[in-house]
Amino acid sequence: MKTIVLVLLACCMAVSCGGKKEVKQVSQESKTTKEAFALTETIRNAFINKDLPTIQRNASDEGYREITANRRGFDSVGLTFTPRWVEIEGSRLLVNIAWKSSWALSGRKVEERGMAVFVMEGNPLKVIKILQTNPFVFPDK
Repeated sequence: MKTIVLVLLACCMAVSCGGKKEVKQVSQESKTTKEAFALTETIRNAFINKDLPTIQRNASDEGYREITANRRGFDSVGLTFTPRWVEIEGSRLLVNIAWKSSWALSGRKVEERGMAVFVMEGNPLKVIKILQTNPFVFPDK
């Protein structure tokens, strides 16, 4: 009797484990989120390299003004972005980014950190606004 139960149990396990693996399709929200994270990295790299045409291609007029609002010159800047979450509100994305910056100007080094919300729209996505603390502005410390 015990042998029969063990054989049936083994058969059930073999049938349940031996099936084809189901391949899940990537959702549109997931694709959009990846595109948004890639866009923030593109803009971050363009800002560090002072590549204004790339920033202009990936931002609306208002977004471009906010990213390039840093009227003070700087010798160098180090920016790190850590994506936290994305909220999708219709055709608008709110991309929450934790950031750290390290600015150098005339031998002086200033570090800052904060949380920014990149507002994006369009296809392809473009930054239209930055809410909360703007990582692209030289700190006043």
